[in-house]
Amino acid sequence: MKRTALLALLLASAAFTATPAKADTLSVIKERGRVNCGVSQGVLGFSNADSTGKWTGFDVDFCHAVSAAIFGDPDKVNFIPLSTKDRFTALQSGEADLLSRQTTWTLSRDTTMGLKFVGTAYYDGQGFMVKKSLGVKSAKELSGASLCTETGTTTELNVADYFKANNITYEIVSFERPDETIVALNNGRCDVYTTDASALYAQRLTLSDPEGFMVLPEIISKEPLGPAVRQGDDRWFNIVRWTLFSLVEAEELGITRDSIAKQMDSGNPSIKRFLGAEGDTGAPLGLDKRWIYNIVSTTGNYGEMFDRNLGKGSPLKIDRGINALWNAGGLMYALPAR
Repeated sequence: MKRTALLALLLASAAFTATPAKADTLSVIKERGRVNCGVSQGVLGFSNADSTGKWTGFDVDFCHAVSAAIFGDPDKVNFIPLSTKDRFTALQSGEADLLSRQTTWTLSRDTTMGLKFVGTAYYDGQGFMVKKSLGVKSAKELSGASLCTETGTTTELNVADYFKANNITYEIVSFERPDETIVALNNGRCDVYTTDASALYAQRLTLSDPEGFMVLPEIISKEPLGPAVRQGDDRWFNIVRWTLFSLVEAEELGITRDSIAKQMDSGNPSIKRFLGAEGDTGAPLGLDKRWIYNIVSTTGNYGEMFDRNLGKGSPLKIDRGINALWNAGGLMYALPAR
């Protein structure tokens, strides 16, 4: 009798002290009716709000793609502008379901901060932008320069490593927001702006005299930028990961926003399976069987998103380069959706 009572007490105690099960992110989002997506506070081409509050950009379109996968509607998104300092806290605390905000995938972030990167959406590297009047043609000529950048980023560490390796003296001037950094550069508080090269081209267009600045040729780091979610919810991780893969795979299969309706009747079984005309790839994810169709029919494929926001169809005119598909000389490669 005593032994039974003791066992019951131990079981009750274990149940009381056990770690509560983590919330199912997909269920929370469906009940809320929107995806809370953390984006930047304003970087042209990636995530930027206009005077009416409408968000556009490459990272923004990825949030739309996730919304389309879940709801069949790309617009069920609540955009949360986050600084580099606050972005991880917002994701860890549950304020954001997803971080789609020019964030570099690193070992420490992926293993010690409670984050999980779903893949690389954009391969970038850190560069330098200077006033042409300085007469500088290379980053190795920046000895004694003051460098503007944002706090809480990998740029400060990259600069420290690069300048130490090349025996270059420098001074860092840090700001929390990109717009504050640009104002400082405009006002002459620093000689150089250093951040991801893609952001330099975007921020250059916001300067009072864009033609008075140039991006130096050196790229001093690898910056694989990708969406991230919290650790501990495998289904949510898989939904976001396979949204990214599906965008890339759609481009490789030649499926565009304009052609997708016709391709539902394709004679290619891979395409029919991919779009949900046959089989059901959505079931393991808790999604509709046409979830990929819903993504591509609203946001287009990866190439369309790139061109519209960053490439030839945008003010930035960034070349695809290593962000081209693997079969076109680039690094973008999707796992098979089957």
